[in-house]
Order: sequence, then C-alpha cells, then structure tokens
Amino acid sequence: MRLLILQDHLRSGGTERQSILLANACAAAGHAVTLMTFRPGGALAKTVSAAVTHASLQPRDLGLDWFAPGLRRQVRARQPDLILLMGRMANCLGWRLTPLAPVVATMRTGKPLPAWFRRTLRASRHVVANSREARDQLLQGHGLAREQVAVIPNSLVFPLEADADQTAARRAEWRARLGTPPEAQVLVCVAMFRPEKNQPELIEIVRELPAAPPWQLWLAGEGPELAACRRRAEEAGLVERVRFPGFLADPSPLYAAADVAVHASRSEALSNFLIEAQAHGLPVVAAAAQGIAECFVPGETGWMIPRGDHAAFRERLRECLGAGPEIRARRARAARAFARENFAPDRQVAAYMELFTRLLPSPGK
Repeated sequence: MRLLILQDHLRSGGTERQSILLANACAAAGHAVTLMTFRPGGALAKTVSAAVTHASLQPRDLGLDWFAPGLRRQVRARQPDLILLMGRMANCLGWRLTPLAPVVATMRTGKPLPAWFRRTLRASRHVVANSREARDQLLQGHGLAREQVAVIPNSLVFPLEADADQTAARRAEWRARLGTPPEAQVLVCVAMFRPEKNQPELIEIVRELPAAPPWQLWLAGEGPELAACRRRAEEAGLVERVRFPGFLADPSPLYAAADVAVHASRSEALSNFLIEAQAHGLPVVAAAAQGIAECFVPGETGWMIPRGDHAAFRERLRECLGAGPEIRARRARAARAFARENFAPDRQVAAYMELFTRLLPSPGK
C-alpha cells in the first residue's frame, strides 16, 4: 500500500505525534509511507523514521500553516493508494485531493469547523473520529452517515518501560531542577500554550488553594500564550508555586515527578495529555469539555468538573492532595491499567490498517 499522510507542520501537538506514530508503524509493516507537511522542519521532525518519506511543500519555512504550494501536483506525483488527513489545515484542503485517491478525513477537534473542513467531510470516502462524542457531532451536527464514520481513539506515544529505580531518579532530578521540595505534591499540565488550552484558568483555580499540604503547579509546553501565562502567575503572587518547565519532546519525566494531572481546556476531542498522564499513574482532574469524559474512569482514575466551577475543582484537588498513600497507590494502579489497555498503540495502528484495507479496492478491480 502506498499511503500518504497529510499534516501542516510537525509542531509539538498531540495530532502531530499521532501522525508520526502511525506513519512510522505503517512503514515498519512494509508499506510505502509519505508524510507530507506544508511547512518543513518542526519540533518533532527528528522523530520521523528513516523508513518514512518526509516531503514538505514549502521550500523553506514561511511560518504559514495554511500555505500548501503545489499540493495537488505533489500528491499526484506520488500516486498514493490512500490519503489520510491529519490536522485542521490538512482537513480543510482535503476536498481538493478526492479526485486523486480515496481520502480519509479525521475529526480530532472540539472547535467549530471552517467551511472547507466541512466540505472535506462530505467529499471524503471515510472519516475517523477520535472519540464517540466527536462521532456523534459528525452524525448529528454535520449529517454524515453512520457507516461513513469510524471511531479510533488516540494512542499512547511515549515509552512506558521505566523501572522503579529509573522513575525515582527522574522524579528526584526534575524536582531538584524546578526547585520542588520532596514533600510537595505536584499538579501538572502538559499542553501547547494556545487560548483554547486555557492554562490561565488553572492559575486562577490554584491561587486559592491552602498552602498545606505543600504543592506546586507545573505548566509544561510552549506556544503564543506562554508569556501572558507567566505574567498571570506573577500577578497572582504565585511565582514560587507555578513552574514552567518548557517544551519536552518526551514529557514522561514530568509525569514521573508529578502527582496529579490537571486540565482546563475549553476544546478537546480527546486529550492526549490526560491519557499519557494516566498511563504513568496520575489521577486526573479536568474541566468539562467535548471528549473529556472518555479519557478516564469517573471516580476511579479521574474527575470531570463542571466548567467554571472553581470551588468544585479546588475541592477535588484538596481531596487528591490530602489522600493517603494507600488511596494514591490504588488510583495510580487503576489509571495505569485503564490507559495502557484502552489506548495501546498496537490497537490504534491495527484499527487504521483494517480500515485502510477495507477502503482499498480489491486486486483486479
């Protein structure tokens, strides 16, 4: 199979990681895979396997996520058997490619869809939603037929094989690096600093947490809203409480060093961060958003708080911070089991491969 995966840029987001994981896995299985991006480079470009052909449409990075010069010509030259659209801008332009090969669109966002994205949904051979709620939005909000939509959740993308000694070493290293006392408990959020990820609301929530038991909030990532978020923490008098570890290609060490995953995103089809955090044993406390309820087991591995209810969010955080070691250990075991069973990479890759096989014409037809 000649598979072409289309993505605008290999920045540090969850969709980009999913694109690379799928491209690498399909290439390892012996398929000819092209990962075509609008912009060259990107934070994750070095994680693309040498077995994958990485082609960029812009001759140099113009910083324009929407600019895809020569898209149809470049796709036609590669004669793909199937095209998979990953990311918002790829899906916006996908309708232009439907005459060239079967196109599989993806629904991986909770944000409103532009007109061209909706056009691609109608023109595509099939659409993959990464949550049941996203599927329901396609069926009820966009009029797609049920047989045209498949649900394939996001998968874990980081190694999970660290032994107890390695985990303890990572925990000590990052706490020392960020000036976190051993007795303090850490609330962590790993996400790009964009308006919809809403990190400033987490700062507003924790500013009224009591000082005891001791805690810190780590907000990891990069993006256009980072500077404003730093200012918000300073204005709230939380410079010693809120840390900004920056971008990590693999945030696993932060999960090893933290105790609770927190999220206040306004728009999520399915949260890669919450899945990854649970796979490393962290319970989650998150504000309600599309797809969030499918990321955890209510009351066992996490809690979804009504949006805007800061008092309820803080109350759940206080309960998590004050939980005894037996309760924390039980929640960690449940979180690991849930995430590793339901979001295993092999399951995701197998589901995509089964779909691709079903969509491709049989030999001789």
